[in-house]
Amino acid sequence: MLTGLTQRVLEAGLEADLTEHLGYDKHAPEGRDEGNSRNGTRPKTVLTEIGPVKLAVPRDRDSSCEPQLVKKRQRRHHGVDEMVISLTAKGLATGEVQAHLAEVYGSDVSHETVSKLTDTILEEMNDWLNRPFEQVYAAVFIHAIVVKIRDGQVTNRPAYCAIGVTADGARDILGIWIGAGGEGAKFWL
Repeated sequence: MLTGLTQRVLEAGLEADLTEHLGYDKHAPEGRDEGNSRNGTRPKTVLTEIGPVKLAVPRDRDSSCEPQLVKKRQRRHHGVDEMVISLTAKGLATGEVQAHLAEVYGSDVSHETVSKLTDTILEEMNDWLNRPFEQVYAAVFIHAIVVKIRDGQVTNRPAYCAIGVTADGARDILGIWIGAGGEGAKFWL
């Protein structure tokens, strides 16, 4: 049931993208003899959170429509990418993530794909680390939480967090540092 519902929602979104691009609805007389027009559909399978979903993607004659919901050459919907990043962050190796996706979704995602996804998030993290800060924070909170980290073996380590609160009440994470061993006063200094 969820697969069928997801298929209908994605296909309706793709149809809406094409209608917006062409400027007329499906079967509308404005589309006849007007240069670019609808040109049937093509099959496509997209890996989603609930498994593979087979879609009928509408086409235009010029192939100039760039759908926003499921882009051209996109094989995975957004939730799967987030799952790969989450599983990697929890300490699973590339092969374990690949095996999990094969077991849950019945699809084969290569080691290279998993590596590319994690490399993408590392680039985004680097951009986040180099973002500008506010000039003044009304308050700064410093806290530590203990998380499991894989470094050869899984160990418990403290993650020290500094959170700044702006005058408007918005919160910014100022930094996160991983300590060695247990939480201690030496690291706070």
